[in-house]
Amino acid sequence: MSEAVRLLVTVAHPDDETFGTGSVIALAAEHGAQVTVCCATRGEAGDVPGLTSAADIGALREDELRSAGAALGVAQFILLDYADSGMTGQPGPQTLAGAPLGDMISDVRNVVDQVEPDVVVTLDPDYGDGHRDHAIIGQATVQACRQLPETRVYAWTVPRPLLARWFAELENVRPDSKHLELDQGGLGRPEDQITTVLDTSDVRSRREHAISLHASQTAPYDGMSAHLRDEFLDTDHLVRIQPAWTGGGREHTLF
Repeated sequence: MSEAVRLLVTVAHPDDETFGTGSVIALAAEHGAQVTVCCATRGEAGDVPGLTSAADIGALREDELRSAGAALGVAQFILLDYADSGMTGQPGPQTLAGAPLGDMISDVRNVVDQVEPDVVVTLDPDYGDGHRDHAIIGQATVQACRQLPETRVYAWTVPRPLLARWFAELENVRPDSKHLELDQGGLGRPEDQITTVLDTSDVRSRREHAISLHASQTAPYDGMSAHLRDEFLDTDHLVRIQPAWTGGGREHTLF
């Protein structure tokens, strides 16, 4: 891979870049890509023991984003100024879920124009994990790139059977998790729609270190069985959105 290759990763909250796309970032960085992470919020709706101020939570989580991202190999961070919507309730007008989608598309397009990426990776806009902010940043990113056909766009995703096993283990590991309040129907990407599978086992230790740097948050893999952790941390699944997938064997690289 040429050092000139540029990867843009768009996420909703600090920790999405690590808990979700961490291995994709680390693998790209180790092969010489220049990686930019655009994070739409500062995650101020997250629970942080000992902190109640949204501003303090946001500042701490932004620091964790920068530390963990640097450990993964991120060269540049761009933060948008949307507020974290939380998982439930009526979203305020300044939140990612409450703001006009057109504004978000415009903001992401400005980032794309600034970075001029060869490849864009975002969160699954259609079959996510139930967090509305994750779907919205995916939708905005896909739409922002529609008029740039030379830019390859991927959605990082979780196969539906794997996500179902995660929910099953979550009931035993963290039975009070807010994720268990979600309607699980339709969550996770159907396996036959996955176009790209990456072996990321070589960068697992790097990702594990980055996960530890998000100390204020509980990683989704904490307490899970070793086999399930291996499935999440050694392999990444994506859907190629642009150019549209036309079938055939799955890809095993983004570049």
